[in-house]
Amino acid sequence: MAAAAPERGAEPGSAAQVADPRPGEEGAWYVYKCSSSGFRDAFYRPPVWLPDGVQDDAGGSPAPSPEQVAQRARSQLRLPPPTIRTNPPVEQLVGLPTWLWLAPGAWQQVSASASVPGVSVTAVARPSKVVWRLGDGSSVTCEGPGTPYDTGARGKRGALGARSASPDCGHTYRSSSAGQPGNAYAVSATVHWTVSWSGEGQSGAFPGLTTTADARFRVAESQALNTED
Repeated sequence: MAAAAPERGAEPGSAAQVADPRPGEEGAWYVYKCSSSGFRDAFYRPPVWLPDGVQDDAGGSPAPSPEQVAQRARSQLRLPPPTIRTNPPVEQLVGLPTWLWLAPGAWQQVSASASVPGVSVTAVARPSKVVWRLGDGSSVTCEGPGTPYDTGARGKRGALGARSASPDCGHTYRSSSAGQPGNAYAVSATVHWTVSWSGEGQSGAFPGLTTTADARFRVAESQALNTED
């Protein structure tokens, strides 16, 4: 199963400001409520302590900073898991270009919002690239989800249509997977996401996120058959 994770070297997305008050510290308790399109926030969240931030114009209760609220919005992002697609669809062949792409739905902008009285912020995640590790020691970086192979277009490409390479995301194996565990290469596709936020006239960026899908590719040697009359 694919899971969202911070990119390597990134700090976790939890808000460091959420903690019990220090002795004598001024602040207030808040309950976060998050929302996004098609998402109903059913999670229970206990009140959290935030130290004094920006006062409202009337000098009322202090409000957390937009960045603090943005951290909560980021934690509510639900990134779609990638699903690997290939052509050939089952078994790959040595010397034959393999088309690589992600199923529809894995490459789309995702947003989530969080708010407390006086502050509302939206976090947005956008896919930026896919890194494929092909199991044979090679990797391919694609700037998009890849182009699906159109079986109906084979005739337009002529007799060698099956040997046409993907225009933007593909790989050609040079050795079979025989001898690998399960006689298949371990393959992964990792989508890298940029994450930004905006609200209350401010904006910023968070460390990127990744989602990953795994698969196993069997790669066979094609056999030539010679016949004599």
